[in-house]
Amino acid sequence: MVETLPLFPLHTVLMPGAAIGLRVFERRYLDLVRDCGRSGGGFGVCLILEGSEVGKPATPAAFGTEAAIEDFDTGPDGLLTLRLRGRRRFHVSRTRVRDNGLVVADVAWCPPDPDDELQPEHSLLATLLQTLLDQIGGDQRGLSPRLFEQAAWVGWRLAEVLPLSPEQRVSLLQEDDPHRRLDQLLGWID
Repeated sequence: MVETLPLFPLHTVLMPGAAIGLRVFERRYLDLVRDCGRSGGGFGVCLILEGSEVGKPATPAAFGTEAAIEDFDTGPDGLLTLRLRGRRRFHVSRTRVRDNGLVVADVAWCPPDPDDELQPEHSLLATLLQTLLDQIGGDQRGLSPRLFEQAAWVGWRLAEVLPLSPEQRVSLLQEDDPHRRLDQLLGWID
């Protein structure tokens, strides 16, 4: 099923479940945030393939992640700041640019990840993730130990914290099988 989704192309890749901060100042994106606030909906975040984050509409990657607005505020500079959380993955089939410069896409939602447990060959990745999260800091007390046994969750969190290129992250978004995603990560770590 194809749906229409407004896009916010960035020079970063939003992974499902990950949080990012964003400063909004262009009219097209302020309008987008207002519309999302009214409808309760989200918008798509895609890696920029050509162009920049400001000015002329950028060319987005064909895969992205739906972003939900978790929180908003006004920064010291008076600009709107958002805290976004990645939700569902999508594939862009067609884009068009509105009069205000906003890129809108026809998207098909990727299948949700199954609740598969880690395979034995990926157990090292769960240990690596726990070590990285301990080094990064933050409050891990709320994390259930069972999360570190779930293939999709471990893969997305590693994709979030490892020093991967944006292109590597997009290739993970394209993969529907969480075990193959973990295979990719394991290959890059080797």
